[in-house]
Amino acid sequence: MVGTKDYYKILGVDRNASDEEIKRAYRRLARKYHPDLNPGNKEAEEKFKEINEAYSVLGDPEKRKQYDRGETFDFTGFDFSRPDFADIFDFGFGDIFEDFFGRRGTTPRRGSDIVTQVEITLEDAYRGVTKPITLTRHVNCSRCGGTGAEALEACPTCKGSGTVGSSRGFFTFRQTCPVCRGAGQKVTKVCSACRGSGRVTTTESVNVRIPQGVEDGQRVRVRGMGEAGEYGGPSGDLYIEVKVAPHPLFKREGKDLYVEVPVTFPEAALGAKIEVPTLDGVALMNLPAGTQGGQKFKLKGKGMPAGHGGHGDLYAIIKIVVPERLSKEAEELIKRLSALYPENPRSKMKR
Repeated sequence: MVGTKDYYKILGVDRNASDEEIKRAYRRLARKYHPDLNPGNKEAEEKFKEINEAYSVLGDPEKRKQYDRGETFDFTGFDFSRPDFADIFDFGFGDIFEDFFGRRGTTPRRGSDIVTQVEITLEDAYRGVTKPITLTRHVNCSRCGGTGAEALEACPTCKGSGTVGSSRGFFTFRQTCPVCRGAGQKVTKVCSACRGSGRVTTTESVNVRIPQGVEDGQRVRVRGMGEAGEYGGPSGDLYIEVKVAPHPLFKREGKDLYVEVPVTFPEAALGAKIEVPTLDGVALMNLPAGTQGGQKFKLKGKGMPAGHGGHGDLYAIIKIVVPERLSKEAEELIKRLSALYPENPRSKMKR
């Protein structure tokens, strides 16, 4: 029975200490007295057992309440120096081992994706364009190859196997080594270049091809150009969100384009062959006689690339332009023309 021990004093904390304060005190002492860091030191070994016993009580809210009420605990037969008991009593070994070995677990983890933005013109979206992207990201440390260590040795707990055994009755169970988390190795010298993280930050310029027909807000993915993975895991991807700048002439709806084409009254009334701007030069269009303002004409295949070699369409919206200033002669001619109109264009609006 060890209920008479002052666990608060052993961990060096006040009786009103928070759970987090108790945990921090325990981790600090565990790092200081861990047997692996004090080989052959019996005093450190006993101290390590004592602080683990204290934390097994104060680190558990229910046991702490019982302890504060004066109840006692019997730990006869429990060896607090054995790491494989960590998963049974949850004494927080995982946090300690993270500090000892500079990482938690060795399972390969994929790197995070990176999202950035680039602005292009509508002409760029029509033809496709290669854009340089300045990128800051984590890459594998070249000095340690991403391991985070300059020197390794076999884990003293599992002897390099990555697993440990424990006997319970007639059965022997094997489990992942709680010290090296299955790696079988222990870091004896942390990499000075990456400080044990296995990754370093770099800024680089990457040429990214933006494909034809890309739409505003669409993302282009570059595989493997995201953050470097951890413990041999693959890198994430780079996503470039495309912002297509507004165009002074063309409006876009999906793969189709719309453009306003100004024409004179005589061209609209009599018909004419007019030039229509496109993203691929100028196209000639036959404007039929009697064309009305706002009327749309389709120029097939003159829109945005639609994949598989196809294109959307271009719609020319006719805008009849009236002269702002007229000579006396022009005014007289227009008055004579007005008298020749066969009908009132607003007659159908009358009630």
